Amino acid sequence: MEAAQALADLVEISSQIESAVLADAEGAVQASTFGDDARASAVAKEAIGLLQDATGPGGEPSQVQIAFLEGSVFVVRDDERIVAAVTGREPTSGLVFYDLKTCLRLAGEQPARKKAAAGTKRRTTKKDEPEADDGEG
Repeated sequence: MEAAQALADLVEISSQIESAVLADAEGAVQASTFGDDARASAVAKEAIGLLQDATGPGGEPSQVQIAFLEGSVFVVRDDERIVAAVTGREPTSGLVFYDLKTCLRLAGEQPARKKAAAGTKRRTTKKDEPEADDGEG
């Protein structure tokens, strides 16, 4: 699925997410709902910084939540990209994390391969044809 579509699906299904950005592991924005490229880029880079700052003995975390009085910032990463989202006050954290992980998974899926070459039709076999109704029951 395309990154922009994955992010659009995210904000459509998650009423708690006010804005979000999807970026590669280096912070290059792939899609954003911020409406401002500079703001989206800054948020992506800050999100990566949050993950790095939260590094502990077990390594870099795969998700973080920072809660403020006005709302929260969530960041989730996989091997190739990060997604960061801003919510209002008192979000349902588990649900937001689930939605962000789903967004990452969808963004990482490859588009379905096209079926056989154009013009190729499926052959109809005898068992595919409907049986004739002879009126007897």
